[in-house]
Amino acid sequence: MDLLVAAVGWIGAGLMLYAYARVSAGAMAGDGLPYQLINLAGSLALMVNTAYNAAWPSAILNVVWAAIGVVSIVRLKEAIR
Repeated sequence: MDLLVAAVGWIGAGLMLYAYARVSAGAMAGDGLPYQLINLAGSLALMVNTAYNAAWPSAILNVVWAAIGVVSIVRLKEAIR
């Protein structure tokens, strides 16, 4: 189980770094749906890892990060309507 949770954490970190790098390089819009979805997936994965390891400040940070992502995605979906 420890190895699986570690892998989930590394995947989450990779996703968030990938999204940040793409936005920083101008290859992805920071206010677009792809960025928000990648960021949400990354924060959820890191939330699992940090909660499992009882790293509560990081776990709470990722809960808030995920909540911001969900709100952003809902707003983007509403803007499309």
